Amino acid sequence: MAMKIRLARGGSKKRPFYRIVAADSRMPRDGRFIEKLGTYNPLLPKDSEERVKMDLDRIKYWMGHGAQPTDRVSRMLEAAGVIGKKERSNPKKGEPHAKTKERAQEKADKVAAAAEATAAPAEEAATETAE
Repeated sequence: MAMKIRLARGGSKKRPFYRIVAADSRMPRDGRFIEKLGTYNPLLPKDSEERVKMDLDRIKYWMGHGAQPTDRVSRMLEAAGVIGKKERSNPKKGEPHAKTKERAQEKADKVAAAAEATAAPAEEAATETAE
């Protein structure tokens, strides 16, 4: 049986509230779970103690029995100091999308064309006065 420590969504529409649960990975997200291990309320400020509550002893117990935390839960556990920080690499982070790059290129081309258009009459005027 593949165990997961994951978030189960509760709360009403547009007001999320999550339970941190130990569940069989084959069960639905909000479905049957084995044990409730804590809560997560994303609507509270980040520095609030009520935002993430976890029963760390039980989480360690389940991890000792082979339960794998999901990415979001593992980040919470890293913040709590239960597990070591993982090295994550996201080389595309902050890189603009293709459409944005195209728009920037078009804008640069327009600016260059405008600069050439203003420079050309100035050169013609300079040659006329020299004659």
